[in-house]
Formats: sequence, structure tokens, C-alpha cells
Amino acid sequence: MTAVLALTLFAVAVFLGIELISKVPPTLHTPLMSGSNAVSGITVVGALISAGTDHRTLTTVLGFLAVTLAVINVVGGFLVTHRMLAMFGSRKTVANKTGSRTDRSSTSGED
Repeated sequence: MTAVLALTLFAVAVFLGIELISKVPPTLHTPLMSGSNAVSGITVVGALISAGTDHRTLTTVLGFLAVTLAVINVVGGFLVTHRMLAMFGSRKTVANKTGSRTDRSSTSGED
């Protein structure tokens, strides 16, 4: 009976997750995903605890898989957030990093 309840709860959670994510506009997707990095950090801690227990081999394997996937999610989230924040940087900062443009206002002699 408990397995049926757990599978039903999992199916409802998957359906709700798909429905909620499909309703989020693209402009809000990246900020929401960067905010969910905190949840993934908690998942990493829980997965480490699960992987460290010596109950069964299945628990250790699933804990290791959970740690791996959660770390990938956290790192990917931070990379996407960093890229998104770089889009809002000043043009002078972005141009100096790429080396393709220079700041002409300081070299033109105008005040």
C-alpha cells in the first residue's frame, strides 16, 4: 500500500512540475532557476547523508547518483546565472574582456 501511495505522489509531482515549468515565461526562467540552486544545495547534503549510510548497496548507489546529479545541477545553475549577469554588465567592461573594443570617451580628449 505504501509503494502505491509513493508512486502516485511521484506521478502527481512530475505532472505538476511539468505544468508549472511550461507556464513560466522565458524571461523569468533563468532567475527562477538560479534561485533554485539553494534547493539543489540541500539536495546535495541529503544525498551525501544517504550515500554515506551503510544500509544497502542500492542506497549507496542511489545516493551517489543523487550527489552527482545535484552537483551538476548546482554548477550548471551558477554558470547560467554568471552568463546572465554578464549580459547586464556595462559595455566597457564587456568590451575590455573581449579586447575587441576600446573606451573612446577617455581617449578623445573631450570633457
